[in-house]
Amino acid sequence: MFASRPPAATGKVAAARAPMAGGRDRARAGGGLAVWALVACNVASLALLLRGYVDGRRRRGAVARSGRDDDAAQQPEEHAVAPDAVINLELGDPTMYEAFWREAGERAAVVIPGWQAMSYFSDAGALCWFLEPGFEREVRRLHRLVGNAVVDGYHMVVGTGATQLFQAAMYALSSSPARADQPVPVVSPAPYYSSYPPQTDLLLSGHYRWAGDANAFAGDECIELVCSPNNPDGAVREAVLSSGAGKAIHDLVYYWPQYTPITARVAHDVMLFTVSKVTGHAGTRLGWALVKDRDVARKMVYFVDRSTIGVSKDSQLRAAKILGVVSDAYETPPPPPSGAGVAAPRFFDFARRRMAERWRALRAAVAASGAFSLQEETSGHCNFAGQTVTACPAFAWLRCEKEGVEDCAELLAGHKMVARGGEQFGGDARCVRINMLDRDQVFDMLVHRLSAIK
Repeated sequence: MFASRPPAATGKVAAARAPMAGGRDRARAGGGLAVWALVACNVASLALLLRGYVDGRRRRGAVARSGRDDDAAQQPEEHAVAPDAVINLELGDPTMYEAFWREAGERAAVVIPGWQAMSYFSDAGALCWFLEPGFEREVRRLHRLVGNAVVDGYHMVVGTGATQLFQAAMYALSSSPARADQPVPVVSPAPYYSSYPPQTDLLLSGHYRWAGDANAFAGDECIELVCSPNNPDGAVREAVLSSGAGKAIHDLVYYWPQYTPITARVAHDVMLFTVSKVTGHAGTRLGWALVKDRDVARKMVYFVDRSTIGVSKDSQLRAAKILGVVSDAYETPPPPPSGAGVAAPRFFDFARRRMAERWRALRAAVAASGAFSLQEETSGHCNFAGQTVTACPAFAWLRCEKEGVEDCAELLAGHKMVARGGEQFGGDARCVRINMLDRDQVFDMLVHRLSAIK
């Protein structure tokens, strides 16, 4: 899973084999020089890479702020962080995307009149009666454009983020009268998303309960949570349990082209997505499920109805506009080179570049430090991009390789970096999950601080 560190002090091993004391001393000196030379090269490479990363970001910022009439694009970036501040890398807050949406400006703005969307109902006769038709239309359009999921023949259920839909799906898959006597075990292969256990048991439901690592599950009937690409380590996953009595919920919130190659239009029974991970609009609190079976979809709608009496229409109207802007940039032909028009910025192109830059900078920092390792780099043919691309997960799964260190989160806390420890994911405390989607300043501080740990 992890990329190993380069072996250290190889010169000392060679010196130990020298037949004479003088030779040993000279070999030790030469070995020490070789090690310091390697460290110096790594640090120099990191400095050059970071210089290019920062310069490129400044050029993009200048382009984004030049020649624009709208006020949003002219606003200076806020949220400055003091150089010695504690940086929180624990949460997956996707504020990296703010730069793109500042550039998009009025293209992504939506005005909701006071009289609009006042009713509980969007379509009283529909299965999901609180689903705005415009939002459903843009979701299906985006999936067809990207090619990451089959939408024809699927029912769509909207929820307050993927979190509510996760609860709704577990309720729908476990509420059979035949299971009224005992809860259905819910499992996921470790390392699993750290919120799965508390979310599963939060409601103290008699229908389902958390049962831990799917690889250690020995029962028959269960609900398996399949997160792919996986949170926290970015691995592409399939269900590990093959029992006929088992059911799966596929958490696909990171199956978008900025994070991973799009290799197929997946067609699982229950698939969860969220606006926050595709466009960065976490505050909109909106997710959707694509559900093959009508009765399962009906039960999910019932859960959302009983828990929140529907989902915010304002959020759906805004999200419809945002998703439409993303699709329009790819489906609308760009203006001719000689024309006066300006091509709309393409979201996935922007996001892909940023993620690739960040992963190169992080890997260089880890190499310069020598104290850590990261998940292996993987690549594959992306149908959306039409070429082979490298995976750039939304989280780094960082492992501490320092001798005597058993708690990586504690080590980072000593350097003013807060990260979520691996044991919360059913994994090793020597690992931590680090958010790759924070603002540029926070990410730059992360890279510099990691590279300084030896």
